[in-house]
This record gives sequence, C-alpha cells and structure tokens, in this order.
Amino acid sequence: MVTLENALPEDVQQCYDIIDIGRKFQQEQGFTQWTEDYPNFHTIQDDILNNKGYVVKADGTIAGYMCIDFDGESAYDNIEGKWNSDAPYAVVHRMAFSQQYRGIGLADTAWGLIEEYCRKRNVGYIRVDTDFPNKIMQHILEKNGFKRCGVIVFQGSGKVAYDKVF
Repeated sequence: MVTLENALPEDVQQCYDIIDIGRKFQQEQGFTQWTEDYPNFHTIQDDILNNKGYVVKADGTIAGYMCIDFDGESAYDNIEGKWNSDAPYAVVHRMAFSQQYRGIGLADTAWGLIEEYCRKRNVGYIRVDTDFPNKIMQHILEKNGFKRCGVIVFQGSGKVAYDKVF
C-alpha cells in the first residue's frame, strides 16, 4: 500500500537524506539541479514545520519526499510562454525517492496521490518546474499528463515549466 502523508518533525533527517540521494542521482546523470545550498536541511525542515512537506510511504516505510505548496510560487508570475490556467494551483517542489524505490512506478503513483489530495482541497491544477537536463523528471511529468508551458526563472536559473489541469 502506498500513501501520501504529511511529513512529521521527527522525519526531517530521513527526508533530507532522500533529497541528498536525489542530489547525487542528478549528478550521476551528469547535471546539477540541486546544489549543496539548495535544498538544504533547513529548507526541508521549514517545509515540514509549515505543513508543506510530504512523504510517500510504501507499506509504512518512507520512500519519497516532496513539498506541496498551495500558496503559489512568485517565480511563476513571469513565464516565457503561457500557463494553461489562471486557477488556484498547487506547486510541487523537491520530489525525490529513496534509491530502492526507483524504477518501479512509484513517481506515477505519487502524482496520482498528489492529484487526489489536491482535489480534496478543491484544487484541480498543479504547476511544477525542472531543469532542462533533467530528462527523467520531464519524462515522468509528460507521462503523467503534464504539459510543457515555457520557461521560468527559479533559484537563479531558467527551468522548464509544466502544468496540469485535472
């Protein structure tokens, strides 16, 4: 059974470790989207303390981490391109999974759970961004119905912007 749950303060180290695994995986793929400065331990801690940090659990074990933010993202105000909606949206940042959970479709399951959670909050729209070299995340997003909208600047560099209306 796979669930999406709020991360708890006592989960912060494990969630950060998953982010660090994701950072190293990106480097193995030949690019650096996440630096040592971002996201850092305090980024994850702030997510969790602000009730924006979420874990994906597989049979009760934390398998992945992400930030789901319903407060918007100011970097998305300026897009070179066009969003597909002006409706209230959720932003998903910092999605990563433990090594042993890669390649089994867990990201697809997570996106389904995120959409279900958004619907419960009466939000039917998600925006997300990723680096241009992050072909794995782009594939996952497109496979899950996200549309490429253009380019935004986040954390000082251009990112591919995606959205999904559901």
